[in-house]
Order: sequence, then structure tokens, then C-alpha cells
Amino acid sequence: MNDLSSLIHRRRAIFPKTYIPGKAIGRSVIEQILENANQAPTHRLTEPWRFQVFHSEKSRHELSAYMSDFFRRHTAPELLTEEKVMKAGENALLAGAVIAIILHRDPEERIPEWEEIASVAMAVQNMWLSCTAINLGCYWSSPKAALEAGEFLGLGEGERCLGLFYMGWHDMPAIPGKREPIEDKVIWR
Repeated sequence: MNDLSSLIHRRRAIFPKTYIPGKAIGRSVIEQILENANQAPTHRLTEPWRFQVFHSEKSRHELSAYMSDFFRRHTAPELLTEEKVMKAGENALLAGAVIAIILHRDPEERIPEWEEIASVAMAVQNMWLSCTAINLGCYWSSPKAALEAGEFLGLGEGERCLGLFYMGWHDMPAIPGKREPIEDKVIWR
């Protein structure tokens, strides 16, 4: 229990700007992280999580181009600068891998959507803890470009993107958590 508690307490958002440039993440590492995600709780065994991995440099450039183009198309002209357009696609290029987090609804809709979203979030928590265990930085981002990436990702009926999970090696020191005491959030009866 102490090991698990320590891992949970060490989990942090580590942002792409702090990733070590060019340090690759092996495919087997990503496969293990995804296998751990696949063990998340799932009501009625709907397993509503799906993932698309942008691992190659080419695929990360395609994602970057999509993010920049989306920003360009959805930003008022007076707010648009080339620097902001480039920044919109920057994280995909800084990361060693990016995973699109996809909700795949049970076609029969046997359970409420919120339960399936919760299952996907638990799968992502498993990914986050797996990354923390090996000191791999990660960050779940949900910009409008990701939430509206259905066409770019080729999603089908009943599917939608819930965000992007950026991953990269880093050498950041441990960052203490910022949580109010649990005693302030619990009522014992």
C-alpha cells in the first residue's frame, strides 16, 4: 500500500515544454502503458476506451499541422499571429508520443454516457500512474481542436475525442502536490 500511495502522490502533469528533445519513447513502453489502461474498471464490460498513438515523427507533424490549422481557422483575424499558429501545434512536436483519448460508446447505450466517460478517465489514470512509475512525463490536454478532431481522427458513430495525452522523458525534480486536506472534504456518518 505504501508503494501505491507514493506513486499516486508523485503523479503530476509534466508539460511538453519540459520534455527532453529528441529522446524517443520505445514502442514497447507505450504498449505496456496502453495495456495498463486496458485494465481500467468498466461497467457491463463495455471497455469504452480507444486510443490513437502518434508515435512517429511524421504522425506527430501531421497532428501538429492539424492543431495549427484548427487554430488558424477558429481564431478571429485580429487575434491571429503566425507565432500563435506555430505555438498551437508545438506540443505535438515536443512530445515523444501523443495519444488521442477516444470515447467509444456502447452501441446499445446500456449504461449512461457519464459512466463510460468515467471508465475512459480511469484508463487514463492508469496510463498516468504507469508513466509516473517510470519517470515518463505526461499531460492530458483537452483543447477545442482535440475535442473536435473527429474527422481528423476518422472517428465513427458513437465516438468522440476526449483529449490528447502528451508523453516525453524529462529530468524535472519531484514537484510537491497542492491539495487541501482530505479532512476538509469528508463527512463521517
